Amino acid sequence: MSAVTLPAARPSRLKAFLARAFAKPAFVTGFAILVLSLALALFPGVLAPYDPLAFDLDAIQQGPSLAHLFGTDNFGRDMLSRVIWAYSVDMQMAFFATVFALLIGVTTGAIVGYYGGIADMIFGRCVDAIITFPFLVLVIAIVAVLGPGLVNMYVAITAVNWVYYARLTRAEIMAQKANDYAAAGRVLGYSDTRIIFRHLLPNAISPVIVYWMTDMALAILLGSSLGYLGLGAQPPAAEWGVLIAEGRNFLMTAWWMSLTPGIAIVVTGLGFSLLGDALADLLRPKGR
Repeated sequence: MSAVTLPAARPSRLKAFLARAFAKPAFVTGFAILVLSLALALFPGVLAPYDPLAFDLDAIQQGPSLAHLFGTDNFGRDMLSRVIWAYSVDMQMAFFATVFALLIGVTTGAIVGYYGGIADMIFGRCVDAIITFPFLVLVIAIVAVLGPGLVNMYVAITAVNWVYYARLTRAEIMAQKANDYAAAGRVLGYSDTRIIFRHLLPNAISPVIVYWMTDMALAILLGSSLGYLGLGAQPPAAEWGVLIAEGRNFLMTAWWMSLTPGIAIVVTGLGFSLLGDALADLLRPKGR
């Protein structure tokens, strides 16, 4: 009696996706940068060689050396340690400055895109009122009213940024609801909530996720800008914008004080951008 040969199991969709993803240099580079950034953000006390707030009056404004790879600041604090501890604040800003806008915008955009009508008209007027003003100017104005600080910065960014997620989600939902599977759901008697959030949204979310990756890079840049202006994180907290602001008066004598946190902003933002670009290629429907 001959043995029965079973067909080889097909690789899961996740494994196939990961195989394609890690074949892309942009994805690998962006992923590696963000993994390193997350490690620095989660374990700064383990990875930083010095206390970021400890003064050392014998080491004021020392240049990069083996003892202090990124040099020291005007109080003798180790710049490498301060840059590493800043990862905790800036990666937090990248997440919290965008996640609430993502949730509010996706929910609003999905509902408006599905129902249309007067809800869509009201939404359009709200969007017009918000995008009339430059994004950064409006955020600064809201923070100035609420007061400086990270929480108020998150509130200000969310109050402005949700409309961009909502517009993108609305457009994708309107395209998806014209497909046959949406009509089939209505014929089968599915509730609107089930059709929107279990059928339409999963098929419309890919462009939103790609945009979110890029938006986190912009959130770091925006949060650092507000920190530089004194409207974000407040000294003596280690945050890249704050560190650049502290070093602006010493550019000729201690250039490393502003250069090293600036490099951290560029590299981390590059990681998010590369990952977003790679995901855009991976999630793009075939034939488009």
